[in-house]
Amino acid sequence: MFTDTHCHLTMLDLTPYDGCLNKALDEARKAGVTKFMGISVDLDDYLALSKIASLHHDVGYSVGVHPCEDPSVMARATTEYLVELAQSDKVWALGETGLDYYHSQDFVKEQKDCFARHIHASKQVKKPVVVHTRSAKQDTLEIIRAEKSTHGILHCFTEDLDTAKAVLDCGYYISFSGIVSFKNAQDLRDVAKQVPLDRLLIETDSPYLAPVPYRGKSNEPKYVPHVAAALAALYGCSVEKLGKITSENFERLLKEA
Repeated sequence: MFTDTHCHLTMLDLTPYDGCLNKALDEARKAGVTKFMGISVDLDDYLALSKIASLHHDVGYSVGVHPCEDPSVMARATTEYLVELAQSDKVWALGETGLDYYHSQDFVKEQKDCFARHIHASKQVKKPVVVHTRSAKQDTLEIIRAEKSTHGILHCFTEDLDTAKAVLDCGYYISFSGIVSFKNAQDLRDVAKQVPLDRLLIETDSPYLAPVPYRGKSNEPKYVPHVAAALAALYGCSVEKLGKITSENFERLLKEA
């Protein structure tokens, strides 16, 4: 029923599960989660994620480099290498990539170049790109437009309505995390309820950003229904319907060329 479109499966706190990821995934399934996309932040994350995905029919993963990684790591992410890594059917997306000026503005050019290469690879393999943006919305939009990127997700959306409209106009889907449930996130909820239902996705971004009522705790995929609940309240529909719609949206995204 629910799809967690963005979870860092190699970074979860598995202490409650005796260190066993399988148990964590089983708990998520009991909560109604039927699909998981494990997200890479480092090029070598594919080594662990591919093993996880091979053991679980409902798990896929992305390949790519987070913009907060060291420039030497970003430099390894050539278009050709990304295309090579993305050949498996279990690779559902490229990323997460994008721009992050909040944590550092020391390597802006390297971030931009790496972002563009992810888009180039995305087009070649016809798989969506997962975009992270923080304190860099204008440059993020400029690159998406300049590279004519139309197949992607702006994940963990926290921006304003103008940004939402801009990425929607480019053909992107918008994914909301547990932040949309936070008490102090009314502005974000005001934006969220104006996103068309057919372009909406949900995620945990676990182990970060656990939704209410688990805010402040380590996040995990089994909490994604709480993100759905926060959005369902905005749209005036049931949690089950919101879960079904966002899961169908994700399936459609994966099939788009």
